[in-house]
Amino acid sequence: MAADVSSNNHAQQKLGFTLDVPFPSECEAAIALNSLSPDPEPRKGGITKELKAVGNVLSVQWTADEARILRVSVGSFLDHLALVLETMEAFGPPVRQ
Repeated sequence: MAADVSSNNHAQQKLGFTLDVPFPSECEAAIALNSLSPDPEPRKGGITKELKAVGNVLSVQWTADEARILRVSVGSFLDHLALVLETMEAFGPPVRQ
């Protein structure tokens, strides 16, 4: 959910959004993290995105200056996440070596 993460100063207002995606295993969460991490935000400013895997949960946190920028970034990330999930499903669970 997008939330105001600033003080009362309207000029410095920031928006935030957090997404937690559970996976069947820690290994699959790490695979998703490694697949999605190389994609930095194309904009030089106005938005930040932090990804981390804690146990079997991939957690993503955005902070943006404008709702439009946040919406585009989250939408793009969800498209990439869907592709990663489809690929992981097509190849099956990771094999332990």
